[in-house]
Amino acid sequence: MVKAALEVGVDLMAEADMTALREKSGRLGDLFLDLVDELCAGHGFSPACPREAAMRGSQVSLHHDQGYAIMQALIADGVIGDFRAPDILRSGFAPLYVRYVDVYDAVATLAGIMRTGSWARTEFQVRQAVT
Repeated sequence: MVKAALEVGVDLMAEADMTALREKSGRLGDLFLDLVDELCAGHGFSPACPREAAMRGSQVSLHHDQGYAIMQALIADGVIGDFRAPDILRSGFAPLYVRYVDVYDAVATLAGIMRTGSWARTEFQVRQAVT
């Protein structure tokens, strides 16, 4: 019998070592923060979450005055996160399927958005009801 994708995902989660998953989640978040410091320095980002992995969940949040528009530009470029008013960009790291290279690619995309100023495009400035 062929299992549905959801069932396979549940099976994988049930078999996974939760300590190992939590450790990887922390390392993914640490990498994200380190890469933002390195690749996005000078663009106005500051952490909105603890830097210490043990003090945060499987997500990282950043403050930026233009957070909404930046998140919309990220989403348009295929990097899915969310925005929390007034100025927080939030990214989650599911350790079962997010790879370290995915984190690097996401921050490289963010750096490109900041370098080119594409976040300032008109379509990213219009606030939607759901962010």
